[in-house]
Amino acid sequence: MAQEVRDDSSLTFWEHLEVLRWSIFRIAIVVLVAMIAIFIAMPHIFSTFVLGPTTSEFFLYRWLSSLGSLPLMPDFSAGDFKVDIININVASQFLTHISTSFWFALIVAFPYLVFEVWRFIAPALYENEKASVRTAFLFGTFMFYLGCAVGYSFVFPFTFRFLAEYQISADVVNQINLNSYMSTFMGMVFIMGLVFELPLLAWLLSKFGIINRSFLRRYRRHAVAVLLVLAAAITPTGDPFTLSIVFLPLYALYELSIRVVREEQPVE
Repeated sequence: MAQEVRDDSSLTFWEHLEVLRWSIFRIAIVVLVAMIAIFIAMPHIFSTFVLGPTTSEFFLYRWLSSLGSLPLMPDFSAGDFKVDIININVASQFLTHISTSFWFALIVAFPYLVFEVWRFIAPALYENEKASVRTAFLFGTFMFYLGCAVGYSFVFPFTFRFLAEYQISADVVNQINLNSYMSTFMGMVFIMGLVFELPLLAWLLSKFGIINRSFLRRYRRHAVAVLLVLAAAITPTGDPFTLSIVFLPLYALYELSIRVVREEQPVE
């Protein structure tokens, strides 16, 4: 029996544009409200959360310090680690306040953004497709937040501490600029959030018949090489431990992608 779509799927092109316009308007309002709230709370958020990895009180540093000296790991036993972030541009602190509030607002409003996208495309889906696409949206949202958490909790702190303590000469003193710190911080957190969408991307490609489970298994060794290059690009440090911190989650994501894609369909 033919599957039915919702009645409003027969909207004209201009009616679809009107629906899209209102969706974008609602998203903008939600982001704006979240941005205002975060802007007000930003001084506290910035001191405790954004600048957390700049001192030895950061939870990851304290946990690794309690483990003692481990092979291949950097030395986290020093309890006096502290990096002072400096500003050399007149408007940088104000602009950073605004831009950071905006990006954090996007993160907070991400589930609502996904909901609006779902509500816009749902009328064009068959009933049996809605359940799987809804699950994909929920899974993608969870993986995005998980990736951002991994970026903030592990990837950025390891990278920042290595680079902040690295010296080509004892006569050269590291002074970290606010713009440099924020670009690295936001870049790594968001990159990890996007990278964690790899299983969802693989699932979508398999739905279109572009890849399948056999394909991913066949090119596993090639994928390892690509993931190593990607890990090196995300964490431009020289120590193998930090590289492995990024590579292992990426490889786990690839293996998860193999699990979520479908098998090759037999030719009839």
